[in-house]
Amino acid sequence: MRAPHHISTHPYPNPYEELGALDVQATDVQAPVVQAPVVQAPVVPEAAQDDDDDAAWAPPNHRRSGRRRRRGRFAGLPLALKAVAGVVVLAAFLGLADRWALLYAERRVADSLKDRMRLSAAPEVEISGFPFLTQLADGRLESVKVTVPDVAADRVSLARVTATAHDVRLDAPDGPTSVRGATVPRLDGDVLLSFDDLNRELGASQVTFTGHGRDRVLARGTLPVAGHDLRLRADARISRDGDRSIATRIGGMRLDIGDLATYRPGTGASEGLHLTRSSAARLAHETSKAKALFSVPSVVRRLGVPDSAVREALRSDAELARVTGTPRFLHRAMRLNLIDLALEHPALLKRLGFDPALLDALPRLTRPVLADRLSLGFSLPSPHRGELRLRDVRVEKDGIRVRIQGSGLAVGRSR
Repeated sequence: MRAPHHISTHPYPNPYEELGALDVQATDVQAPVVQAPVVQAPVVPEAAQDDDDDAAWAPPNHRRSGRRRRRGRFAGLPLALKAVAGVVVLAAFLGLADRWALLYAERRVADSLKDRMRLSAAPEVEISGFPFLTQLADGRLESVKVTVPDVAADRVSLARVTATAHDVRLDAPDGPTSVRGATVPRLDGDVLLSFDDLNRELGASQVTFTGHGRDRVLARGTLPVAGHDLRLRADARISRDGDRSIATRIGGMRLDIGDLATYRPGTGASEGLHLTRSSAARLAHETSKAKALFSVPSVVRRLGVPDSAVREALRSDAELARVTGTPRFLHRAMRLNLIDLALEHPALLKRLGFDPALLDALPRLTRPVLADRLSLGFSLPSPHRGELRLRDVRVEKDGIRVRIQGSGLAVGRSR
């Protein structure tokens, strides 16, 4: 076994020994100079040295090297498509601004019309044409539609008035924000007199109106007269009266006093107060009433009954029933105007079952009075500038519809 001995584990000399050797050389000039072996550094390529010098220090990246950076949502879209999307978004914003301005203008016009016309509710205003802002800047609107509910007109209310103004020219001397008025070269309108409104407003007489044909309105209901509810029947003819008014011609007016008599206002042969057929036929069985008629000579002459037959009828009830039961007597009795008899013989009419107060009130219900109660006419207002005229009048299921037309009209403070 070999003895242990020092084996150098490093190929290079100990630096401390080299320092000690330098001290020996300094004291002993004759000592041989011992040179340390030259250690050559490993050769590094020049390109690698440049890369190491230029690269900045960075902390190590512990993330997965396979993850890619996120890209923008629209980064892959073509430029033309991006431009189109931008234009669409811009157009949407401009359209929204235009609609907002339109709604604001419609609200302002509605409030202004409500104040000027003293309406209970603001009308509906619809401005047509797109875009609105360019029309406003140009001072012209394509069309403006206004719908006004419940407009007072004479004795009745107009259920709805709809007017459409075309090619409206705005009076705005200082720009679109200073509109003072407008000029309407042409206007088309529609006016409705609703039967429901007519029934309500003329309902004091409990009369209802219904359409019948193109120009007829039927009035049916009850009319209170002297404490009695008389059944009313009348027909109204609706027509245009000139260019500005509607006329109502009332015909076929009659008031039924139960099944006792019928009153027709007027002075004709068939007008006045007359017994109904059933009431005249009952005289053959109501001897007291028949004898009351035969006891008045003027009534006997109007009935056309000979004096001999009257004397026999007054003595015999059978003869009275025979005379009053003939068709001739029935016809003559129905033609007898009881209004004249009421003036001459009021007690006789009371014997026949008539109320004296009613007989006193009926003559005052003349044709003009009843016609005025049932009148459905009205006139168009007169504009301070321009023309407004009726174009057509017709009766429909829900009411009377009137077409109107206007030209050269001015609204507000337009010059």
